[in-house]
Amino acid sequence: MSPNPANVSGHSTSPAAYLSDLAGSLNALGILLSRLGRREEALPPAEEAAGIYRRLAEASPAAYLSDLAGSLNALGIRLSRLGRREEALPPVEEAAGIYRRLAEASPAAYLPDLAASLNNLGNRLAEVGRREEALAPSEEAVAIRRRLAEASPAAYLPDLAASLNNLGIRLSRLGRREEALPPVEEAAGIYRRLAEASPAAYLPDLAASLNNLGIRLAEVGRREEALAPSEEAVAIRRRLAEANPAAYLPDLAASLNNLGIRLAEVGRREEALAPSEEAVAIRRRLAEANPAAYLPDLATSLLAYGWVCVNMQANFAEALEAVTEAVNIYERLTEQLPAVFAERLFAAYQILADVLDGLGRTDEAAELRRQLDEATGDGTDPG
Repeated sequence: MSPNPANVSGHSTSPAAYLSDLAGSLNALGILLSRLGRREEALPPAEEAAGIYRRLAEASPAAYLSDLAGSLNALGIRLSRLGRREEALPPVEEAAGIYRRLAEASPAAYLPDLAASLNNLGNRLAEVGRREEALAPSEEAVAIRRRLAEASPAAYLPDLAASLNNLGIRLSRLGRREEALPPVEEAAGIYRRLAEASPAAYLPDLAASLNNLGIRLAEVGRREEALAPSEEAVAIRRRLAEANPAAYLPDLAASLNNLGIRLAEVGRREEALAPSEEAVAIRRRLAEANPAAYLPDLATSLLAYGWVCVNMQANFAEALEAVTEAVNIYERLTEQLPAVFAERLFAAYQILADVLDGLGRTDEAAELRRQLDEATGDGTDPG
């Protein structure tokens, strides 16, 4: 969030003006550090900026409330990127509340900010397992940004694409998979056009959108079609990660993880193993450096590797080690955030039973499945 223009002056001697400039610079620094992959370093300037703007807004709400909301939004994102999901939600909720009041008084000035804040709020709610609540702000963000993009495509199409991507994810997580596909397809189409015109600016967004598209296509059974966007996402993100590993290695690992699954789903099982192994290796290094942010991702890739092995009917010893590690991680995470991780822990136990079957340990597999059935009461997935 840039400083309030009314307070930027090379000649002002007002402490408030200089504090506002400082807070704006701190916000910009936090964003830059985050984009460079330096997530731990990005948090302190974001926290300091929010603190400064809060003091300024208490003294002069009309001048600084919008800056406070922008810095709270940024702070929520920084906390989320460090895996501090529950702490990330309150500043984002506060930001959305401020922007809603501002947009009611001055729609032309603040509707874009409200849409961005609602988009952020939907993501943060989903991260703490409040999936039903996450849908409404995501839908509202799309509606606002669609109107803005119709009036000014060059300015707002990228924002619309981002919100469409998030809406697709929200719908999918609620089991509304057929409804989840059209917004994701639309987002990928927008980002492709933008990336053709400005690759440096939009290739990362295109890759994210293609990654999402591959997942959504697979979810509705269009597995052959899901492979091409997944492969393209890996190719783009590999180039980006070669140029800037700190910023893009996490994204590359996510796409490699999904590519391994997509290849296994279409019967190309031998080819599926390499991207799955690479995803685990990258995420293990990331999790060693920053466990809070990356342990969930490591568990996801360990589980995906185990699933690929079960699908291949091979490498069961390695699969057992990987899935057991995933179970151990998910057990710890479920203690912290059951609404988010209990379902994933259940899935990990199911794959563990499949691995035990593959190793010929059928009695242990049967006992594990019996315990899972007892835990859910009727054998259904608790999520």
